[in-house]
Amino acid sequence: MPDLTPVFIELRKIMAPYAAQLDVRRDDASELYLDTAHLQKNKTPLFFGAVQAKSSYISVHLMPLYLAPDLLDSASPALLSKMHGKSCFHFKAVEPALFKELAALIQAGYARYKAQGFVP
Repeated sequence: MPDLTPVFIELRKIMAPYAAQLDVRRDDASELYLDTAHLQKNKTPLFFGAVQAKSSYISVHLMPLYLAPDLLDSASPALLSKMHGKSCFHFKAVEPALFKELAALIQAGYARYKAQGFVP
């Protein structure tokens, strides 16, 4: 089984800057999970994103993609090949070019949430 620690560390670095503006639900060696302060109709916080270590990959969840799939319109085929579902990506290796693209996508997702009033 490959050591996915470097993958987790690099992906966590991409998501971590948003922690200061969001509600950190979990931040440890296997997960960084971020919610917004915005409460949905069911009184639960609106999820923003997470980086999670799984047994054979590292997942990155980005809820703004679920609410605004048009954010993916300019995504590369290489990044789209990492998608599982509507708002999740799986990585098994450090991929600097894709991580840079993912960072821009996370930034755009945060900006979209901000425009909708979900985050400060």
